[in-house]
Amino acid sequence: MSERTGPAEWVFIRGLVRESAHWDGFPQVFSDAVPGARVRTVDLPGNGRHWRLDSPLSIRETMEFARAELGTEAGMPRYLLALSLGAMVALEWMACHPREIAGAVLVNTSLSSLSPLYRRLNWRVWPEVVRALLTADVAARERAILRLTSRSAAEDPVRVLARAEVYRQRPIRKANVFRQLWAAARYRPPAETPAVPVLVLGSRGDRLVGPECSEAIARHWGLPLKMHPDAGHDLPLDDPAWTVEAILAWLGTGPEREPDSRG
Repeated sequence: MSERTGPAEWVFIRGLVRESAHWDGFPQVFSDAVPGARVRTVDLPGNGRHWRLDSPLSIRETMEFARAELGTEAGMPRYLLALSLGAMVALEWMACHPREIAGAVLVNTSLSSLSPLYRRLNWRVWPEVVRALLTADVAARERAILRLTSRSAAEDPVRVLARAEVYRQRPIRKANVFRQLWAAARYRPPAETPAVPVLVLGSRGDRLVGPECSEAIARHWGLPLKMHPDAGHDLPLDDPAWTVEAILAWLGTGPEREPDSRG
């Protein structure tokens, strides 16, 4: 049995202007499928239950906020499963406090030191992003975000209404959108390879962040990579079963295994 199996705490971290509620049922799917997994979700400052706070202008400050909220002692191995901007937070956590983290799964993220802006935020969807940010119609806003981040969820009226209700309860201040964008744009991870095991997951159908960005991260540090053939940016939403299966396969392999970049 691999040392990466058994009871563990899994901390789920969402991305830009998203919160814990946007995981939908994935935490339950994950905890049911991964033996011994205890899932905790965290909201970054400016999002979710912390929507009244100013989002930090640095990824490090964002990370330290999440770390302080969760506590530095988990009582069991702690893994991070992080999406997009949340994956930058995970990288910074591993870099600054590697003894606190047993491993991490980075989903559809990008780094300014490895990928140009037009791939980190697909230039073809910039007009859609701007319209989504500026619309006053909450349901239309959430539908537009789902069109950008998911393969098909925008066509589900129940999900759109649920996302709109989340926003009405815990709105995102426009200033925090730009503060989070600024922090993500400026983030430069340490040059050293992460000191703990890391799996990179990407989506070929990601309209928001170019899949080349995940490939660049895996290639730069020699990390294992698994690419979904057609899911969107929100991979756990579009294909939760595939996501869990990829993580289970990774947990069952030793650190000596060669990276697998096949879809």
